[in-house]
Amino acid sequence: MQPGHGHVSRLSAALRHRLITEDEVLRDTQDHHRFTAAEKWLQEVCWRRYWKGWLEMRPQVWRMWRHRVRELRAILPAEVLKKADAVAAGQSGVACMDLLARELIETGYLHNHARMWWASFWIHAEGLPWELGADFFFRHLLDADPASNTLSWRWVAGLQTPGKTYLVRLSNLEKYAHAGLLSDRSGSERIADGAVRPSIPKDHADTSRHPLSDFPTELPQGTGRAGLWLHADDLTPELGPLAKFTPVVVAAFTSERTYRDRYRLDEKRIDALRTVLTDGIARAEAHYRCPTALTDVTDTAAGIDLWARSQQLTEVVAFAPTVGPVRDLVPRLSTLLAGSGIRLTLIRRASDAHAFRLAASGFFPFWEKMIRSLRSGATG
Repeated sequence: MQPGHGHVSRLSAALRHRLITEDEVLRDTQDHHRFTAAEKWLQEVCWRRYWKGWLEMRPQVWRMWRHRVRELRAILPAEVLKKADAVAAGQSGVACMDLLARELIETGYLHNHARMWWASFWIHAEGLPWELGADFFFRHLLDADPASNTLSWRWVAGLQTPGKTYLVRLSNLEKYAHAGLLSDRSGSERIADGAVRPSIPKDHADTSRHPLSDFPTELPQGTGRAGLWLHADDLTPELGPLAKFTPVVVAAFTSERTYRDRYRLDEKRIDALRTVLTDGIARAEAHYRCPTALTDVTDTAAGIDLWARSQQLTEVVAFAPTVGPVRDLVPRLSTLLAGSGIRLTLIRRASDAHAFRLAASGFFPFWEKMIRSLRSGATG
C-alpha cells in the first residue's frame, strides 16, 4: 500500500457496474502480458465472478444477511448499537482503525488489505456482529458488490470457509500499510500480534446449493415494441448479446427513497449510482439511437411497469441482474408486467453463465477450470 493507493488498479467501481466488463479486462491483459506474469491480476478479476457465481447458487445467503441487518438493529441492546456506531464513525480508540473508518466515510473507498484488517477488527477485536459491519461497508463503498461484500465479510468471520478466520495483526499493517496509517499508534496494543482472538459467530444462513437460474445467453427473436431496462448491475449493453438489439426506448431508474429508507445508503453512494446510470444511459443513446430516460421513482418495479405501459411496449429486455437489490425487484416486476400484458426477457452474458457454473465450491477449484477457459479464449 502507498498513499493514494498507487499500486492498485482502482477499476473496482467501474467493474462493479460494468462500465467496463471483466471480459474486456481479461482479454486486454492477455493481449499484452504473459499468463504466468499476469496470473495474480487475472485471479483478482475472476474473484468477482467467483463470488457472484457462488451466491447465484445460494441466494438465501443474501436474503438472510439482509434479514439479520434489520433484526439486529431491532433486538440488540442500545449500548451495543451505540458501540457499533462509534466504531463505524472512527471512534474506537485504535487510531489506525479509526483512520480507515474515516477514510471509507470520506472517500467511499478502502484498499482490499484495509477492508480485511478493519472487518477483522470489527468482528474479532470489538466483538460486533459481522452483519452490521458488512452493512456499514455496503452503505459507503462506491464499489459495493452484494456478493463480494457479503461473502468477504463471512470469510473474515470464519463462516465462508468454516473455522478459517482472518485475524488482524499489527505486524501485517507494519509490513503492508503506508507509514501514515501508523503515525499515531494510540490503541495499537489492542491489535498487537496474538492480542486478537477468533470470535466465530453463529451462522444463521442456509448455505445449501441450488441450481443456477436459467437465463438465455442470446436475445430470442422478438415481435412488437421492445424497450431496454438498463440497471446498475450491467451498464455496457453495447457490448455482448444486446449489442444488436433494436429497442424503441431505453430507460434506467433510480429510487432515492429506496436507497435511503431500505438500504440507508450514504449520500456519496447515491450520487455515484446516479452518475454510473447517467453514463450508461448516454452510451446507450449513442449506440441504439433511440429515446432514453433516467427517472427517479418511489417504487422501482411500479415505475418500470408504468414506463413500459406508457411506451406501449410488448416486451422489456434487460441483462439478468445478479443476486442483490436489483435482482430482488424481479419477482414483483415480472408479476406487474405480466398483468399489463408485457413480457420480461432477461439475458445473461455467456461468459457469466460459464463462470458461474464453475463456482460450485471453493475458489481454487474454480480457478483451475477458469485457467483452461482463459487460455482457450472461451470466456467471452
